[in-house]
Amino acid sequence: MIDISILNKLNAATRQERIANLKEVLKETVFPPMVPQYINNHIHTTYSFSPYSPTAAVYAARMEGLCTAGIIDHDSISGAEEFLEAAKLVQMPVTIGMEARVSMKGTRLEGRRTNNPDQVGVSYMTIQGVPHDKIAVLTEFFRPYQAARHKRNRKMIEKINQLLPEIALDYEADVLPLSMAAENGGVTERHLMYALAIKLVGQVGKGQTMVDKLAEMGLTLSEKQTTQMLDTEYPFYEYDLLGILKSAFVPQIFIDATDECPKLPDMVKLCKEIDAYLCYAYLGDVGNSVTGDKKAQKFEDDYLDDVFECLKEEGVGAVTYMPTRNTPQQLERLRGLCEEYGMFQISGEDINSPRQSFIIRAMENPMFRNLIDATWKLIEHENK
Repeated sequence: MIDISILNKLNAATRQERIANLKEVLKETVFPPMVPQYINNHIHTTYSFSPYSPTAAVYAARMEGLCTAGIIDHDSISGAEEFLEAAKLVQMPVTIGMEARVSMKGTRLEGRRTNNPDQVGVSYMTIQGVPHDKIAVLTEFFRPYQAARHKRNRKMIEKINQLLPEIALDYEADVLPLSMAAENGGVTERHLMYALAIKLVGQVGKGQTMVDKLAEMGLTLSEKQTTQMLDTEYPFYEYDLLGILKSAFVPQIFIDATDECPKLPDMVKLCKEIDAYLCYAYLGDVGNSVTGDKKAQKFEDDYLDDVFECLKEEGVGAVTYMPTRNTPQQLERLRGLCEEYGMFQISGEDINSPRQSFIIRAMENPMFRNLIDATWKLIEHENK
């Protein structure tokens, strides 16, 4: 985590301020050497949900020794130009893209759970290697889908207020100001839970009073969560709280996404038109979570061959995955299928919390050299 005073400067209200502050910060910054194995192509920013503006994300990635980084935001690519500008200032090559939920209606995966914990028939996919002159095309394409998501978000706020009437959240007043929606940023369930966390802190405070309030709400905290709630000095207290609230309340208030999810053929057509890579995001069944942050759940492993057949049939030519999150057996099978079906392999591990490191230690393993090489191919592709 970068110094909080620097982070505050790089998270200033406007892009112009953030870039200007970066120029000042760089006058007193000595970066560590770049590590060739350290790449991460899946960094979320404030244009979806993250403690980092695009400028801060670039600076933080470079401070941890990354040799390249990539921006990925939900339903939005509006932070990409700032990300590119900041990257030039720190002299780090980067790649840009975005993440979206895609309807599998009409495909062999219709009505089946793939990589989405919340909803069957809808898959997470990324758009990677976006040519820089196509950013505006993506922004316009996703504008109506963002509007549809706002409608569903408002309905979920209503459900929160029914569960917790003493909180009285307002979407316009409490949620949207926490987002970059005014600049075409995405608004996710995490924003709803963050607004709830802020309201709770405002009502009951931090520390033991919060622990008591959560117990009153019927939540049983782990020892780790209790320790976090008692740490009143942690500058991102509400981030820890939203994690607790997300696990407890999102399943109760979640409404299936429909109109906000583009259909797979439309996404394939879009990516061909802008010359970007559409990637299926492999998740894999979770047993004893390798990273300790996922509950046990079945995803696509029982019919992974069908997933690859679907991708081939529909014209999807790439797969992205997170090596740290899977077992060696899952990775061996996945990588074998990628080679069998001629899928371009891309990697990156999502950053959306201040407690996370930007470094993917798995990349130190020579077996993942192809994922490092793929990153440089993405960068070359964007700049050709």
